[in-house]
Amino acid sequence: MKCQWVPVALTRITIGITFAQTGWGKLHNLDQVIEFFKSLGIPSPEIQAPFVAGVEFGCGLMIFFGLATRLACIPLISTMVVAIYTAKMQDLNSWTDMFGFIEYLYIVMLLFLFTSGPGWFSLDHLISNVPNRWKKTKSV
Repeated sequence: MKCQWVPVALTRITIGITFAQTGWGKLHNLDQVIEFFKSLGIPSPEIQAPFVAGVEFGCGLMIFFGLATRLACIPLISTMVVAIYTAKMQDLNSWTDMFGFIEYLYIVMLLFLFTSGPGWFSLDHLISNVPNRWKKTKSV
């Protein structure tokens, strides 16, 4: 099907922008993020807050551009699992409540990208085809 790349690209761009924005916001408000992490009981919030902010920003940009997409999904999935465990657990009365958490939706989208890859509209695809293009031009 000719349009199969569209849902992958839209998912990748959406989740990439979302995480790049939240990471950027955290990086510019680290004091508030540290205090929030303290209130959640996260150990070493002075280390964890800038780490999470950097992961969200950096991996968000990587996914947006489709660069090492599968690799970038792993730390973001981990941060969402921790977010559910630390910040959302008190809102979880039954396992079906999980479906209402935006963090769960992010995990689903990231798992989709992890399994499907970034699609042809990505830097990963462009980079992986460079050797083939070089061979074609060299043999001509």
